[in-house]
Amino acid sequence: MHCPYCRHTDTRVLDSRVADDGGAIRRRRSCNECGKRFSTVEQMQLVVVKRSGATEPFTREKAVAGVRKACKGRPVSEDDLACLGQQVEDALRGEGWAEVPAHEVGMAILAPLRELDEVAYLRFASVYRAFESADDFEAEIAVLRAERAVEHHPQPVSVDGG
Repeated sequence: MHCPYCRHTDTRVLDSRVADDGGAIRRRRSCNECGKRFSTVEQMQLVVVKRSGATEPFTREKAVAGVRKACKGRPVSEDDLACLGQQVEDALRGEGWAEVPAHEVGMAILAPLRELDEVAYLRFASVYRAFESADDFEAEIAVLRAERAVEHHPQPVSVDGG
């Protein structure tokens, strides 16, 4: 680890603590050359496995890039997209993935995008799930309507003994 002050490579760890609910380690360090202290954070690298088998580091920006296209002309801000990117990364890390198939990244995008903007969701889903006809759109819209109806009119829960 290079010292950020003098660039010397000989530093020592003074203290280590778990951070981000176990997703990272925060280390307090001291430089043996200049004596200054600094902190580092180690986080597990999340890797995306593409269909070709090639791997690349997960980046929120790349995950959000396709969503940004689906949101074109919609009332969705860059802050909304940044939050969506964070939700996607949190969901993937929460599932315990070290190497996540690219398909799973798309799946992790669908739910938060549906909450953010239904039109953008339909646009994204139509490409991601390769809709082939208007019937595919109609079927997905029917699912959205059915879910919305359940949210607005929940069924009473029966509490009978059997």
